[in-house]
Formats: sequence, C-alpha cells, structure tokens
Amino acid sequence: MSYRLYIFSVLALFLLFNCKDNNDKVSEEVANINVDLNVERFDIAFTDTPASQFSQLKDAYPFMFASQYDDSFWLERKADTLDIEIAKETREKFKDFKTETNEIKLMYQHLKFYFPTTKIPRIITFNDRVVHQNRVFVTDTITLIELDTYLGKNHKFYQGMQKYLAQQMEPEYIVSDLADAYAKRYILDTNRKTLLDEMIYHGKILYFKDKIIPFKSNAQKIKYTPQQLEWVQSNEDYIWRYFVEKELLFSTDAKLPNRFINPAPFSKFYLEQIDNDSPGRVGRYIGWQIVKSYAEKNDVSLVELLNTPAQTIFNNAKYKPNK
Repeated sequence: MSYRLYIFSVLALFLLFNCKDNNDKVSEEVANINVDLNVERFDIAFTDTPASQFSQLKDAYPFMFASQYDDSFWLERKADTLDIEIAKETREKFKDFKTETNEIKLMYQHLKFYFPTTKIPRIITFNDRVVHQNRVFVTDTITLIELDTYLGKNHKFYQGMQKYLAQQMEPEYIVSDLADAYAKRYILDTNRKTLLDEMIYHGKILYFKDKIIPFKSNAQKIKYTPQQLEWVQSNEDYIWRYFVEKELLFSTDAKLPNRFINPAPFSKFYLEQIDNDSPGRVGRYIGWQIVKSYAEKNDVSLVELLNTPAQTIFNNAKYKPNK
C-alpha cells in the first residue's frame, strides 16, 4: 500500500468513526429530551359521542366544527353511511396507534433538539372523507392528522385513485408528512424562479427529514418504493447530466416543476424508456443530494442551512453525482 493510499484510508476511517460518535451523541441527547405527548382520537370521539352530549364535544374541540353549520348538520354527518364506514375502517386499522405515537414523539424530541423553543401541540386525529391533499396540519398549539388517508395503498377507499397517489396512503408516512409540514415552517421560502431553486428547496425539506426523522428509511422520507429509490440512485449521474446538458438548472420554464418536482406517476424526460422506468419527483432527489453535499463540506447548523440561499448552496456543495 502506498503512503498516500494509507493516509487516505486512515482519514476515511477517522471520518467514519467520528461521524458515528457524533450520531450516537445526538441520539443520546435526543433520548433525554422530555416530550409530554398525548394523541387525542377525535375520530373515535366524534363517532361515539351521543347526541345528548354533542355540545360537550364541541366545547372540547371548537376548532373541529365550522361555525356556519349547526348541530343538525354534524349529527346527520355522524349518521351518514359513508362516514360510519370510514369510522369503522380507521378504528380497525388504528386500534391502539402506539407505533405511530412513538414515532411522533421521537420526531418531536428531534425537533426540540434542533429547535429548542418548539412547543408540543395537541395531537388530534380525525376523518374527512379521504381528502388527501392536506393530510396533516400543524400549528404551535394543534396538530391534526387525517387518519382515513393512511389506510394502506390497496384499501377499497382508494380504488380508482392513481397508483402513485395511493402508494403514499400508508401509515408509515404519517410521521414523514408531519416532518414535511414542519420543514415548510422553518425553511426560508424564497421566491423560487428556476428549476434549481425548486430542487434545493425540496432538497432542504428532505435533509430536514434526515435530521428530524432519522429513524425512517430514505425511501420513506421521499415516499418512494425501495425499487424507485434504487432507480434514482442508479441513474443519478444520468439525471444530473440531462439537467446540465439541456440547460434546465437555471431555466424559468413553468413546465419544469410538473416534469421533475411535483407529484406525478413518472418524470418527463421525453424519452419513452426512461419516462416509463422513472418515478416522479426526481428533481427533489437530486436537490437532496446537493444539499447533503453542501452540509458535508460546510460547517453550518441545521438552522443556518435551511436559511441559506439556493445559489449559495449550489456554489459551495461541489456536488458530484454517484456513477
């Protein structure tokens, strides 16, 4: 072994063990953070509360009842056959909610580690006839989770839904969606004009998840199947070269987010075989790798990174795709 190779090997081992020591230290400190968390099953309370006690339920959860509707509206809703079926299915799927509660608690422990002023809100579950566009909602005082959108990709309620959307209706994505919602509160939301702006914005969200929900897999963070994640990892170099050669990074073409950023069944390279094989949102994945490269090469805190302009991150990431 040459002297130079020996030095590189020693340095690599040092970095590996130093990183492990740092991760172990963070895990230990996170575990010692006290989080008093209780999940309130409003979905069950709404179903089980008799009409004679309904006013008490409204007093306990005034924010769950739109003021323009009187009690008769909600009582009719309770008796509706669809709502009864949804309530039955969510109660069966989430009998105790222990696994989800433990993950949510661990997420808040990590949040308080990186953002010490984080307040632990009331965690409330509900059903809303499978309105999947906004499945979680977070504020400083209340976090809402719509359970009927996490019944599993093959559930009968999702029949007819596009496969790429149904794929994300798994219980394992509850904490990922919560982390996503918190990321959007902490990230400086600049005026995103170019594809690169969009890539790095979503890359920050995914890097935020690396820190806040490190107990979830990379596939779960980005909501890919293991096969989809393997595809983007194997084709990372090709995707990057395509963006560079087609001069897309600094383009303000309004069609680009729909091609490479927004949820879709596949990404649109306009190459039949690649399009058929690719998952959607590959631009987010590349943005994630750029942000991770920046974090590895620059001594910045998570808060500083989230507020660093996209161009600064790109210039200093020295990103090189895996080949």
